[in-house]
Amino acid sequence: MRPTSPALALLVAAALSGGACVPALAAETSMPARDPHSYGRPDEVAVEHLSLDLTVGFDQRRLQGKATLRLAHHGTAGDLHLDSRDLAIRRVTLDDGGAARFAMGPADPLLGSDLTVAVTPTTKSVTIEYETSPDAAALQWLDPEQTAGKKLPFLYTQSQAILARTWVPCQDSPGVRMTYDATVHVPPGLLALMSAENPTAPSADGVYRFRMEQPIPSYLLALAVGDLRFRAVGPNTGVYAEPATIDAAAAELRDMPSMMTAAETLYGKYRWGRYDVLVLPPSFPFGGMENPRLTFATPTILAGDRSLVSLVAHELAHSWSGNLVTNATWNDFWLNEGFTNYFELRIMEAVFGREYSEMLAALSMTTLRQEVATLGEKDPSTHLYQNLTGKNPDDGVGAIAYDKGYFFVRKIEETVGREQWDAFLRGYFSDFAFQTMTTARFLEELDRRLLAGHPEWKAALAAELWVHGPGIPANVPIVRATAFEVVERAAKAFTTGTPAAKLATAGWNTHQWIHFLESLPAALQPAQLADLADAFHFEKSNFEVREKWLEVAIANRWEPAFGEIERFLTTQGRRKFLKPIYTALMEFPAGRELATRVYAKARPGYHAVSRDTIDKIVGFRSDQGGAAPPPKPAS
Repeated sequence: MRPTSPALALLVAAALSGGACVPALAAETSMPARDPHSYGRPDEVAVEHLSLDLTVGFDQRRLQGKATLRLAHHGTAGDLHLDSRDLAIRRVTLDDGGAARFAMGPADPLLGSDLTVAVTPTTKSVTIEYETSPDAAALQWLDPEQTAGKKLPFLYTQSQAILARTWVPCQDSPGVRMTYDATVHVPPGLLALMSAENPTAPSADGVYRFRMEQPIPSYLLALAVGDLRFRAVGPNTGVYAEPATIDAAAAELRDMPSMMTAAETLYGKYRWGRYDVLVLPPSFPFGGMENPRLTFATPTILAGDRSLVSLVAHELAHSWSGNLVTNATWNDFWLNEGFTNYFELRIMEAVFGREYSEMLAALSMTTLRQEVATLGEKDPSTHLYQNLTGKNPDDGVGAIAYDKGYFFVRKIEETVGREQWDAFLRGYFSDFAFQTMTTARFLEELDRRLLAGHPEWKAALAAELWVHGPGIPANVPIVRATAFEVVERAAKAFTTGTPAAKLATAGWNTHQWIHFLESLPAALQPAQLADLADAFHFEKSNFEVREKWLEVAIANRWEPAFGEIERFLTTQGRRKFLKPIYTALMEFPAGRELATRVYAKARPGYHAVSRDTIDKIVGFRSDQGGAAPPPKPAS
């Protein structure tokens, strides 16, 4: 959040039944408690602006340069505390030009070190000269052969959740917002992009200048450098991709203008200038990352039929829920992702219809039920509000924040009515723009500004059970995905003997195929699996369908799929796809052998975010140069 936040008093002009109005949301927020994942003390000295001057060195795999931090003082504290992980600090100077005393605290493998700089209450800025480590966790350095063009290298960053500190000394907490500008020097012929105002063509000298005037948290700092092209798909939207990919990317994402119109109609003006998407090489560990003005996206969404563009709707929705109003700490992560999933499906409903969005909701419910079954219905990790102190914030990334969060937000809508809920959200995004939000504060606002005077709504919603209770509450919304009825009939027919080629599957979209695979019995015979493979050629499907098919094959120990599994794991690095495949393989001896062998080959091409997750699944020990012996099966 910004060090000081002026109170806004905007009236939400939407009529409730009976003619009453939704009162304005209170906008005054207090400084949140210190973030357990940051050494920063923004309540004493906060960073309010960052100026970067960096040189990108592909040969050494380092960023080198300086960061100038403009400060806002709160009180008389004499030290600035910053987050730093694996950064080599060369020199620190104050705004008067004098050298500053600084110290690096003990290194924690997750949090890094507390970089403490001695300042006075009159110090306006500090400049830190530094360079990154070749192994900086946020940075993925790709050799030319790992790109689509095969000729030039590529670099991209992934700062969320607490990896910005591995390439920029900063107060690496979602509760601290700052503006920034940057000058980035890259080899001529490469295009540099950031989560800021961006160029659309390479510069002759390889020098690029960026500006982000809206305050953002550090996890939204982003940089990409590569052989890239730009293609406009609307007056305020466009796509960046490698030359070999740009045509397919622009065609796939041509609905971006319609999505923007739908989003603004729902919840107010887009506040970030342009909205563009960068399609990255396949090692990118996430489906998308909502970096302001420039979503980073996986190429696995390029299905050829626009069936996976809901991911872009999700990242666009983050321009309101997450980027505009941000979770104060990672314990409140569901406020970002649950709201965004809800907003995503509202955009998809507006653009493609209710039947389409209900398919997405049904898949969301399946994912949620699977996650709760895996974690345990009573497990505290199934609460929306998490206690992640001492844990990696990435542990909170999953179906609880995204899907349980979605169904809670949908439950609010169904309880109070769409008109009233939309009015509340428009006020919420307006009044709290460029600020942070805690779970407790949101519940207070919900109770005071929407549920007050309606005890029947409050009782029907049972918000505390959703937020601080385990599992899936009994009052969860019911999804009515009529487009899945034909799919379920086909799955039943197959299990009762109808050959796969005789099933009525013509015209099915990706979501129907996923639901079909999820609707099959857990146990299938080898002949049934071979019939499915011969009839539907899942190996030629998009990545979403292929991943579900491989899960089915692995669950049934069907070794004819092992070759396709190896190709799948070595041609993309999206953690969503890697995690279930490696997890399932580790359940039986032949699968463990395949997983450890393939991972040893594929690991160098995965981003650190994916490596950290899969290392634990396969027992990889970097200090031993390979995997630990697989655990013995329980007797």
